[in-house]
Amino acid sequence: MQLVLASGNKGKLREFQAMSEIPIVPFGEVIEPLEIVEDGETFAANALIKARAIYERLGSGHIVIADDSGISVPVLGGEPGIYSARYAGADATDKENLYKLIDGLKDAGLERTPAYYTAAIAIASEWGEYVVHGWMHGDVIAEARGDKGFGYDPMFIPEGYERTLGELEESVKKRLSHRSKALALAVPIIEVLKGRGL
Repeated sequence: MQLVLASGNKGKLREFQAMSEIPIVPFGEVIEPLEIVEDGETFAANALIKARAIYERLGSGHIVIADDSGISVPVLGGEPGIYSARYAGADATDKENLYKLIDGLKDAGLERTPAYYTAAIAIASEWGEYVVHGWMHGDVIAEARGDKGFGYDPMFIPEGYERTLGELEESVKKRLSHRSKALALAVPIIEVLKGRGL
């Protein structure tokens, strides 16, 4: 029973591999790359779209895990939300997305405001589909600080801290991470599914 991550994002793969003792491989190592249109209206819907698409190509003998995650800023109407990975455009880099959000805060006259990360993890297998969620609350600031992590990490200060995720040690981020919290809920499901496949 092989566990496959429905993502080619190296940052996400590193996080999943660091957080789980269950071996996981990116889908690009087992099938040819394919274009997946993420047109869901929620993080959960998009995660399921990705997990289903890869599972349909691989079939039984595999458990596919996919996540959709992003950052939401309530004062900006929840932006960027499900568009976090393409906030500055379809082919935008992490840095371009980051600075678009920083510019949005500045345009609103904000130096710091509440925000939160959401992670939805979907699991697709021959025994059904499952979705779990994790959240991380804190504030975003109108500047980038630190070079650790990826995405919006340099502008996000977790609740109870004064440094950004871009400045905090990986061990701290792992403990606080929305993805880590969702994965903690996903792992028992994966373990039960793997047990069924023995």
